[in-house]
Amino acid sequence: MRLGVLDIGSNTVHLLVVDAHRGARPMPAYSHKVTLRLTEHLDQHQNLGKEAVERLGNFVEEAVHLAEDKGVEDLLAFATSAVREAANGEQVLAEIDERCGVHIEVLSGRDEARLTFLAVRRWFGWSSGRLLAFDIGGGSLEIAAGVDEEPDAAVSLPLGAGRLTRDWFTADPPPPEEVRRLRKHVRAEIARTVGGVVRYGEANRAVATSKTFKQLARIAGAAPSSEGPYVSRSLSRQSMADWAVKLTSMNSAERAQLSGVSEERAAQLAAGALVADAAMDLFEVDRLDVCPWALREGVILRRLDVLPGRLDQLNGS
Repeated sequence: MRLGVLDIGSNTVHLLVVDAHRGARPMPAYSHKVTLRLTEHLDQHQNLGKEAVERLGNFVEEAVHLAEDKGVEDLLAFATSAVREAANGEQVLAEIDERCGVHIEVLSGRDEARLTFLAVRRWFGWSSGRLLAFDIGGGSLEIAAGVDEEPDAAVSLPLGAGRLTRDWFTADPPPPEEVRRLRKHVRAEIARTVGGVVRYGEANRAVATSKTFKQLARIAGAAPSSEGPYVSRSLSRQSMADWAVKLTSMNSAERAQLSGVSEERAAQLAAGALVADAAMDLFEVDRLDVCPWALREGVILRRLDVLPGRLDQLNGS
């Protein structure tokens, strides 16, 4: 079965086409994305601006045609933090639906965390025991933990790297006083969630997903993406603490020169590093294993789980 996933995130909008069936890993067949940074286009009334809405509509229209060209049987479209929190978000999606004929589901923060956790669980398997998963997006930070495919705890916090950069930094690089204030804010927000997450038990494995964590792991010495998804990659607490200091003292151009850092995300990597450092410290995580699967894969896996089956599949016939 060929599935398409249209992910309207806070940083990028992404069409991913995969070949998949129940019981098999999704195999990427086609990918198309563009950076819109929707969080930066929220005005003082938290409305998405006209230009951003027009660009988003253009991409969705293009994505629908591309999905048809690629033979997609089922297109799953969803939006996350930026659209979820926009005052005119429902109106924007209704306009896009009328224009493009595609229904876009708005995921709650908790569902983001749950579906990302599902992807992490499937990637690392049952032998990993209790998992603790972190995902830093453009608009929010997701935290989830559990021993099953459904997490015991799933939390979403407004600590996305793009959001924090826009709301807390006024210069590039940010002044030390702004870094200190943001660090304090981030740690206070995360600290409120620690007790509710860890009360279910100590994690056997801590995992990170998202582009932000992948870039942080890469500059700390992890293997490049060119070596493929099956290479083990991790990020230590000490490395993260060191890089959080270094990145906040660099400007965007300097960060963009680091291995694995994309130019379009360099501006928000300092804020992302403060969030990652705080999460590892407050949850007392010595090492994070980087998972190549995240929310999109979680959406795909959940869709495959509900495909109709036949009783004769139980004996493999």
